Amino acid sequence: MADSEDYELLLPPGQEDMGQEEQLVKPEARKGDAAALYAAMGAAAVFLFVSWITVLINDPTSVAWFSLHPTLQSLALSFFVYGILTLQPTSQPKTKAAGLSRHQLAIFVCAFPIITIGTFGVWWNKHIRDHDHFTTWHGKLGLVSICWILVQIAVGGGSVWFGGAAFGGGMKAKLIWRYHRISGYILFPLLLLTANFGGLYSHWGTKYLSLPIRVIAYLIAPLVILVAIYLRVRPSKMNIF
Repeated sequence: MADSEDYELLLPPGQEDMGQEEQLVKPEARKGDAAALYAAMGAAAVFLFVSWITVLINDPTSVAWFSLHPTLQSLALSFFVYGILTLQPTSQPKTKAAGLSRHQLAIFVCAFPIITIGTFGVWWNKHIRDHDHFTTWHGKLGLVSICWILVQIAVGGGSVWFGGAAFGGGMKAKLIWRYHRISGYILFPLLLLTANFGGLYSHWGTKYLSLPIRVIAYLIAPLVILVAIYLRVRPSKMNIF
């Protein structure tokens, strides 16, 4: 998931060695970008807070492995949100390099391991109880999302690591990176929809949360996140032809 125009990590000629001087970076945000940023972060915080508090105040040990699922999945989704937001304004070599580093830290180092453990937690919980897997829309969408994330990370990493050598480097790798970005913007609503089904309609959500709280945390908050992130998209960076 990314929104960097390209991924060159080198500074323009003459700026490779700045010594003790800071390179001046011109503002990149458009009008409304800051408001959208705060809206997305605030909505993600609400989603995360409700998920964690609901688990923690309702004897998490009583549900054993399942307690890892809502807590870790909501944390992973928050890292996904940050990973997207941190790349969206970047258009200059210095900011693109820094944004790409933060993006990979948020997605590859944090979100991916966390969501993997959270997925294993609910799978193992069903396994030890001999319950059927992927019987709900939440489960089915979750399975598709995890598989898509695996491909997304492989393609994104392959297009930037070692100069994009996995895809031939140069312009070939840049084109793959752009497909990676577009794919991420399609995948992200699927992740939010999965969270919506899990919190708003699942047995866990209906058992522990009132309808107004579920609507705020698992319907309104995801919608705010989605709209805010899409408002910050640069359509010009979607040109793949």
